[in-house]
Amino acid sequence: MELIGLANYAIFLGILIGIYALLSLGLNIQWGFTGLFNAGIAGFFAIGAYTTAILTSPHLPGRVGGFEMPILVGWAGAMIVAGLIAWPIGKICLRFRSDYLAIATIGVAEIIRLAIRTEEWLTGGTRGITGIPRPFGDLPYVQSQLAYLVIVALAVLIVYLLVERQLHAPWGRMMRAIRDNEGAAAAMGKRIEARRLQAFIFGSTLMGLAGALFVHFNRSITPEAIDPMIATFLIWIMLILGGSGNNRGAILGAVVIWTIWSVSEILTDRLPTEMAIQAKYVRVFIIGLMLQLVLRFRPEGILPEERRTRTAPPG
Repeated sequence: MELIGLANYAIFLGILIGIYALLSLGLNIQWGFTGLFNAGIAGFFAIGAYTTAILTSPHLPGRVGGFEMPILVGWAGAMIVAGLIAWPIGKICLRFRSDYLAIATIGVAEIIRLAIRTEEWLTGGTRGITGIPRPFGDLPYVQSQLAYLVIVALAVLIVYLLVERQLHAPWGRMMRAIRDNEGAAAAMGKRIEARRLQAFIFGSTLMGLAGALFVHFNRSITPEAIDPMIATFLIWIMLILGGSGNNRGAILGAVVIWTIWSVSEILTDRLPTEMAIQAKYVRVFIIGLMLQLVLRFRPEGILPEERRTRTAPPG
């Protein structure tokens, strides 16, 4: 029985790692490739989660939605709505740079969280939305979990391959050029604002997809699930630890950080109640200490970005 419990937990852990790997890949497009400091990841995660919840959940009186659409429609809708909302936000906020962009995106994410809490006619308010279907949800528990793990793993693989293809294409080289020397890229005739907006929308759609996968995994969504500590702060640490500008590093960072976060939660939950409450802050301290050590001794991350240099032909 203990082995079965460990296997179930490993599957549960793998699903969440895959979901957070998608968030990390989305941030890598924005920050790692283009240098956009998006501190509002939780907002786009929430948009994706609530969009698919509204589209696929059962009807309830007094709330818009409950269209009971197919799950794939919900996932597609989550990505589309996240991208559509990212467009005006990007048009307004991307004119800022560095810390000002971070402040603006934090503000946008908090506006989205506040709207989710207060607009009961659309999001269910603090009660959230329940009864959300899960693919293969009719199977026994273990088989259902395993099937969902396969779905999430396939989503991560497909996104990874697509992003890698773009990274090695002229689009990716142009994005890195804009990130490294925006003035030189502009002098070469590149449309800086349009390209930065493309990266912002592209990354935001992946964050919306991660939110959709998360809500169908839990079969419900409440405002408490959209915690900036989990859905923004940890994502940044995952990318910095794994290696900004490297898609494999983004995925590796998600594996390392979420494993540490989850295992430490198990350990703290075994403590007496009063000590467990205090020990939860130790988890944040450990993650923060890891970030400081990485920034001090390996600022490029575990898997740093591959710098491609051209060598002149001999003779």
